Amino acid sequence: MRVGAARRRSAGAIARGILVTGLLVAVLAALVGLAFAGSAARLAEGVSVAGVDVGGLTRAEALRLLANRAAAVAKEPIVFTVGDQQFPIKASSLGVEADWGVALDSAVNEGEGFGPVRGYKRLQTRFFGAEISPPVQAYTAALEYKLAGLAREIDRAHVEAKLERRGLSIVAVPGQTGVRLDREAAADVVVRALARLDRGRQVPLPVVVDPIQVTTEELAAAARDARAALSAPVRLTYGPTSWRLPRWRIAKLLSLPQNGAAGLAIAGPDADAWFANLRKTVERKPEDAQILASSGVVRIVPAKDGLALDVPATAKAILAAATSPGGRNATLVMNTAEPERTTAEAKAMGIERRLSSYTTLNAGTSDRINNLRRAIDLLNGALVAPGGTFSFNGRVGERTIERGFRPAPVIIRDEYEEDVGGGVSQVGTTVFNAAWEAGVKILERNPHSLYISRYQLGRDATVNYPDLDLRFLNDTPSWILVAASWDSAGITVSLYGGGPERRVESSEGTIRTTGPGPVRRVPDATLEKGTEIVEEEGSDASATTVTRTVYGEDGTVLHDETWNTSYRGEYRIIRYGTKPKPKEPKKEPGKKDPKKPGGDTDEPPVEDPAATTTAPASAARP
Repeated sequence: MRVGAARRRSAGAIARGILVTGLLVAVLAALVGLAFAGSAARLAEGVSVAGVDVGGLTRAEALRLLANRAAAVAKEPIVFTVGDQQFPIKASSLGVEADWGVALDSAVNEGEGFGPVRGYKRLQTRFFGAEISPPVQAYTAALEYKLAGLAREIDRAHVEAKLERRGLSIVAVPGQTGVRLDREAAADVVVRALARLDRGRQVPLPVVVDPIQVTTEELAAAARDARAALSAPVRLTYGPTSWRLPRWRIAKLLSLPQNGAAGLAIAGPDADAWFANLRKTVERKPEDAQILASSGVVRIVPAKDGLALDVPATAKAILAAATSPGGRNATLVMNTAEPERTTAEAKAMGIERRLSSYTTLNAGTSDRINNLRRAIDLLNGALVAPGGTFSFNGRVGERTIERGFRPAPVIIRDEYEEDVGGGVSQVGTTVFNAAWEAGVKILERNPHSLYISRYQLGRDATVNYPDLDLRFLNDTPSWILVAASWDSAGITVSLYGGGPERRVESSEGTIRTTGPGPVRRVPDATLEKGTEIVEEEGSDASATTVTRTVYGEDGTVLHDETWNTSYRGEYRIIRYGTKPKPKEPKKEPGKKDPKKPGGDTDEPPVEDPAATTTAPASAARP
């Protein structure tokens, strides 16, 4: 019993000792915390904001310090680097601004707490420090512009390993890795660095390595082939013909690996030029089947196949021969070039006979006749598919000096003037009448504004590129060939085709006056006032009506048309005088008029007896 009681007393003493020790430690800890708690109004020691020590300052003092320091360093650059390259940048140039208030709120939190707790937090900050980075913003456009400029100076694309020809030798050139600015990461680095208030340091910019894809080891096989290709000539043959390609020629034709490629090829500008010259020698153009029509007879000239050089296949053959260890012979590869229109296709077009023909005679100057003939040459051979539309402007094209047309008289604003292509409307009139007589559907026809007597009444047509056109529809089941020709007398346009025959009945138009023509009075300083001269008689405005009825082979009416045409009158040009009449000389008092025998008197002159002639007496006799 005594032993147990002793043990219980000993355990109680130990417990009381531990409790007392714990209380002493707690009191001591509280005292230590209170000792370092400091003032809650001041920031904890060891706190830095953007590189500036603000420990021990009040919030207001720290805010002034940070604001003043930021203003002071805003125009002091920080040097950013990539390798040996240096790029100084100022915070002011990018509009970098830090929110010091938010940063100081975080600084205050580093030393806040109740009594001993605050002391221990500040004790930790004192020993280990606390660096606070403020929220930062920058002018986005300025930042992106600066980063783009940095990228232009920093970015360097990688260079692949390649083979170079030096004379007739092949050299392998190692590649080089490239570098590229990591713009997204660089934006963050630049802004955060400029937001700090310390200067005099260098900040590396983040970059990304641009690796090479092809090494010199990977080009070893191509280098061996290239050296073999330049070791001896190559002979290129086609039938009995052969061409010798010396080493220097092969060197110009050979394209070495570049830009990540690892193989050889016969290619490049020099190869293109050489093959172009070779094509002129070996190729033969195909000839389309031709449909020739003259004097009502249609003849088909058969098509002919051509020969075309197969450049890719020939290039491969030359390369294979040049790099092979054995014979250095290559065969030229030729393909058959087919014509666009075969003989069978020409026959299937159904052009069998002349549908119509129309002729107009030459008129006007030599330049005008030149224009007629130039348009006829361009017109000849036009083909119109069944259901297709013929366009005069589409076939003849723009009338320009460069295309062989010359200035000649044309009707502009109801008057005759000079313009390039004058006279081509006569060709349009000839085509119009050929289409009229063939019985095809006429879609567009524009008459002349003035009546021209040499054309069939009511059946003239004018054209002007690109606004006034002549168009007809091929409403037959066969193709239509437009055959045009000229000779010393005039021009002729014929339409050839096929299908059921048509019959055309046309009325003869009669001209009728619809009103007086316009009058133009022209002043003439060489004529006296009151004098008028008719220089050109002009003509009255007029109109005509013609009809066309087109019958099919079975007598059915295909087209029944009435064409009304109005012509404006030509100007009657009258020249009138503007020259003042001569003034009579003024009479002076007392002075005789030398032209009158009595001077200036209005009385009859006194006869001079000496000047009087008396008739013989016999003359007075009845």
